[in-house]
Amino acid sequence: MKRILSLLLLLCALPAVAAVKVLATVPEWGALAREIGGERVDVMVATTAMQDPHRIEARPSLIARARNADLIVAAGAELEIGWLPLLLRESGNDRVQPGQPGYLEAASVVQLRDVPQTVDRSMGDVHAAGDPHLHLDPRNILLVAAALSERLARIDPAGARVYRDKLDHFTERWRAAMIRWEAEGASLKGCSFLQVHRSFGYLAHWLGMDVRGELEPKPGIEPGSAHLSNIVASQQNAPAAMILRAAYQSETAGKWVSEHTGIPLVTLPFTVGGTPQATDLFSLFDDTLARLKSAVKQP
Repeated sequence: MKRILSLLLLLCALPAVAAVKVLATVPEWGALAREIGGERVDVMVATTAMQDPHRIEARPSLIARARNADLIVAAGAELEIGWLPLLLRESGNDRVQPGQPGYLEAASVVQLRDVPQTVDRSMGDVHAAGDPHLHLDPRNILLVAAALSERLARIDPAGARVYRDKLDHFTERWRAAMIRWEAEGASLKGCSFLQVHRSFGYLAHWLGMDVRGELEPKPGIEPGSAHLSNIVASQQNAPAAMILRAAYQSETAGKWVSEHTGIPLVTLPFTVGGTPQATDLFSLFDDTLARLKSAVKQP
């Protein structure tokens, strides 16, 4: 009995494993870090699903978190160009600067879509590297998960086995979910949509949907009444099946076009937390598909 008690006291005296401090720029990569890191990571997300990730203030609390971070996980492809460079500079943290093990961009490990041939200011908020909203193709999630597991193992070698095991478990569950999602989404193939902003290109590519265009005249530019009237006119003969908006985007333009065309306006979570149902990466896709299929069934 004394021997057991002594062993328990010794175990209690051992220092706890220090969590790897992860700062994710957007909710999807924060959710993935929790899947791959488990209890070995302490994850904070710089934005919420109800914020436009292009336009975030590098507030002091975020700078403080970046200062103490072991790993920053960003979307990349200039999604955070308006605030992340300032955050990194002001943090003074050499570990998380681009090119260091403590900095990982999701865009660096996938094939980006819609890379423009030329870019200038007249084109609006165009991403020169390509579309950064890559998480809406679930095949990309697996690529980023593998890169994240490897990066966590470099930062925390003692946890390397944990990260590999969690990656294997996540991959098995994710592939099974993808089979189910692709079967559920088969009826959406060829379905056309308008979108408020250029947000759903990867989703369309994965499901075989047809992007008819954006309500914004240029990326990041609010549409005026004349522009929206032209869109309404263009939908008279062969209307799109739906209008898509991300939960954080204003519904004003989409609602106006919907009222004047009869095309349903569908709000998608876009990322984890965008709707009450989208609580993690798996339910993000569950809810997205459910909302798309519901719109198609509408008369």
